[in-house]
Amino acid sequence: MFSLTRYTTPCPEPINSQILQMVVDNLTDISSVALAPSNLLYNIYQYAIGFEVHLYLEALSGAKGIAVELIVATDAQDPEKVIGFLLYLPVKDDPEACGVAFMAVQAACRRQGVARSMMQDMLARYPHAELACAVEKVPAFEAMGLQVRGARGTQVLMNTRDYGTDGLMGVLDVASIYSSLEVRQIHTYLLQKHGKRAMVDAEKQRDRHLDQLTRKVRLFVNERLG
Repeated sequence: MFSLTRYTTPCPEPINSQILQMVVDNLTDISSVALAPSNLLYNIYQYAIGFEVHLYLEALSGAKGIAVELIVATDAQDPEKVIGFLLYLPVKDDPEACGVAFMAVQAACRRQGVARSMMQDMLARYPHAELACAVEKVPAFEAMGLQVRGARGTQVLMNTRDYGTDGLMGVLDVASIYSSLEVRQIHTYLLQKHGKRAMVDAEKQRDRHLDQLTRKVRLFVNERLG
């Protein structure tokens, strides 16, 4: 069993650190890049997505000028233990709408209704929700009441309604993370460890992977929407 807590202000540091650890551990699942651990660039994307979620958790304070809300699932027997989280962004000028930014459930706690319960809790407040997910996750979200709306890069765009909101959703500009000093330092370390040829190969492998995902999503959406 588990319990849910909704945060609209910064949550305790132990909660934050467990969420960030879950993000780093589940990069392949929750990132649109969906890079496998075998790729040498994996550590760079781990850092980047962890820092991105960290910024959104900071934004719960309201200091970054965007609306952010968070639902955290904790173990009923151990209330300090985070087993899942759902971070979403309410839409300005549309009180019924929101967009899912990140969601993850601990591997050992999946298929126990955690994700469904968090989504239901969010939809009770924001019935008009949009998210993007991997092709493989579409059936699970369809079972939660979402429908395929189109393609968004390497992911399938889904919505609880057959139209998008006209309101504006505030998002953080996170592109600069990939040119940050920290990312450059990680890249330099990997370059020294594996050599230039291996890093170039890793970049080519990533690019092929992204192209394959994009084609897969387009094919799926074309079949589904005709």
